[in-house]
Amino acid sequence: MDLTDLNEIRPLLERHGFRFSKSLGQNFLTAAWVPGRIAESAGLDRDTGVLEVGPGIGCLTAELARRAGKVLSVELDRALKPVLGETLAGVENVELLFGDALKLDLGQLVRERLPGLRPVFCANLPYNVTSPLLTAVLRAGCFETVTVMVQREVARRLCARAGTGDYGAFSLFVQWHAEPELLFEVEPACFVPRPKVTSAVLRLRRRESPPVPVRDEQLLFRVIRAAFNMRRKTLVNALGAGLDGITKEQAENAVKRAGFSPKIRGEVLEIGGFAKISDEIEEILEPDL
Repeated sequence: MDLTDLNEIRPLLERHGFRFSKSLGQNFLTAAWVPGRIAESAGLDRDTGVLEVGPGIGCLTAELARRAGKVLSVELDRALKPVLGETLAGVENVELLFGDALKLDLGQLVRERLPGLRPVFCANLPYNVTSPLLTAVLRAGCFETVTVMVQREVARRLCARAGTGDYGAFSLFVQWHAEPELLFEVEPACFVPRPKVTSAVLRLRRRESPPVPVRDEQLLFRVIRAAFNMRRKTLVNALGAGLDGITKEQAENAVKRAGFSPKIRGEVLEIGGFAKISDEIEEILEPDL
C-alpha cells in the first residue's frame, strides 16, 4: 500500500470511518518523496531507536522502520488505532503507544522502550503542539538528533540569528540545547487536507555542553524572556519592568558592567551577551538568595 497515494488513502480512511480533526492539526502527506527524505535526514541505522510523535496513517513511520532498529510511535488520536493496525501490519520493529506525548516522561519512555539503542526523535509534528513538544524533547536531553517537519515560519524562528525579525526567546532556548539546520521546505500541495502554510524540515543536533558558560541557567532564561516580552524597549527598560527583584538602575548597571550600551535592545544580543548580563544580575540578586 502506498500511504501517500490519495487513491489509497481515501478508501483506507473510509473503511475505518476516520474523519480529520482540525483541533489535532492533522495533515497527512501525499507526496511520496517527503517521508523518505525526512527519514534519510535523520541519519538512522539498525542501532538507532526512534521516538516518533503523531504518525498519522504511518507513512513516515514505515520509512523510519526500514532504516532503524526500532520505532516507538506515540499517537493521541485513538481513531487512528485500526488504521495504523492495517497500514503497519507485519512491521515488527514498530511499537505503537496511544496517549498524549506532552504528558509522558520522554526520557523514561526512551529508557524503557528503546533500551540499548541510540535514541533520536523524528516526526511530522502537529502544528498545534510544536513549541511545547520541542521544549519537552530538548529538555529530555537524551536524543542525539531531532528531525522534524514544522511550519516554515517556526523553522525560521528556531534557526534565527540575533538582529533578525524571527529571533526570539524560543530561538535562544533551542540554540542553547542544540545546533539547528534548516534542510528543505514542503509545499501545502503535499498534504491532505491542504494546510494554509508551507512546512519545513529541520534537524537539531544536541549540544554536548552549553554554547557559552553561565552561572545560573534558570536566571539566564528569565533574563531572555524578560527581554523579549518587551522586545521593542531597551534591554534596561525591559529588565527593570519584567525581571523580579531588579530595578531599572540595577539593570542598567548590569548591562554596562557586561560591556554593553544601556540603549541596547535584547533582540540584537547573542546568547553570549545574555549570559554575561545574567552573571552580572546574579551578583546583584545573590545577597537575597
